[in-house]
Amino acid sequence: MLIEFFLTLKKYQIKTTLRELLDLLNALKQEVVFSDLNAFYFLVRTILVKDELQYDKFDRAFAEYFKGVQAIDIFDQSIPNEWLRKEIEKRLSPEEKAQLKAMGGLDKLMETLQERLKEQEKRHQGGSKWIGTGGTSPFGAYGDNPEGVRIGQDGNRNFSAVKVWDKREFKNLSDDESLSSRNIQMALRKLRRFARTGATEELDIHDTIGATAKNAGLLDIKMSRERHNAVKVLVFFDVGGSMDAHVRQIQELFSAVHAEFKHLEYYYFHNCVYEGVWKDNARRTQTTSINEITRTFGRDYKCIFVGDATMGPYEITYPGGSVEHWNEHSGEHYLNQLLSHFASSVWLNPQPEQVWRYHHSIQIIQQLMSNRMYGLTVAGLGDAMARLLKKS
Repeated sequence: MLIEFFLTLKKYQIKTTLRELLDLLNALKQEVVFSDLNAFYFLVRTILVKDELQYDKFDRAFAEYFKGVQAIDIFDQSIPNEWLRKEIEKRLSPEEKAQLKAMGGLDKLMETLQERLKEQEKRHQGGSKWIGTGGTSPFGAYGDNPEGVRIGQDGNRNFSAVKVWDKREFKNLSDDESLSSRNIQMALRKLRRFARTGATEELDIHDTIGATAKNAGLLDIKMSRERHNAVKVLVFFDVGGSMDAHVRQIQELFSAVHAEFKHLEYYYFHNCVYEGVWKDNARRTQTTSINEITRTFGRDYKCIFVGDATMGPYEITYPGGSVEHWNEHSGEHYLNQLLSHFASSVWLNPQPEQVWRYHHSIQIIQQLMSNRMYGLTVAGLGDAMARLLKKS
């Protein structure tokens, strides 16, 4: 049963492993949960899903699999090992195949699965274990659990199976959904490196317990400096023109980066970065030069450019290419000046990735960024944050 469920999770591209499947089987063997479908759902999700952004995919996979389990007698009908072998091999990634080989190969896995399911080789009548008949287990047949999944039963008796997974309470966290402030923050949190800073401001509970125990039970309070995200971030936002169509997304991103990063600085530009950027769009003539930017901010800053990169190619490649003023050097020159100073840099593009190849200017920026341009989606943000940390 759970092998097919594992394959269903892989079909939904949930990042779970064979090791975690074995952990789940062991938890069920130890009766960590029983007689509670909700507890089973949360146990499976806790063990098999390690990324909160995949909770929505998990709910969909859970619904697909368990809605289809209507009358399966896993004791009277055996699933051919050869079929299981082919299905597992077909759905494993090269990395998982290597991991499987390190664990002793597929034969070892099948042997382990058989050992874990030995208790279920004979029919179980009554009781509250995981699979049985006539009892209170939520995973059996002809029983009385009001929150059951029917297995090996002909027809429905009580019409009372709970489908908690249908609620899809984590739909906002899916990495293939549109952006919202919450899932932007979830993606940005991948760019974290905590450090102790400032005065002793917060209770160190572990040190306090240890010190109190050593002090014969007399309370000995220990304080520690508060932990903050030590990553420093510099963001350049493209504004005006074609970016007006993406104002809502950029506002949510702007709000999220302010909430996530203590060390944050930002500036605006239009279309391409030139010799000056500005802080206030109402007074954009008061610019800060690129030379001053590189003097002010150290190389340890993570640099993020946000823009659709949609413009005339000449605006990037030629002096005087700006549509607003005469630029002495090309936009490419100034962009390269920033990129040579800030080694950890990425570009976030709100344009759908499928249209990038139709814009020559996007191709130029992508080349200048050494393919470090990412879509302004939850998945794209996550990949961009991971790329920034690689340069640390």
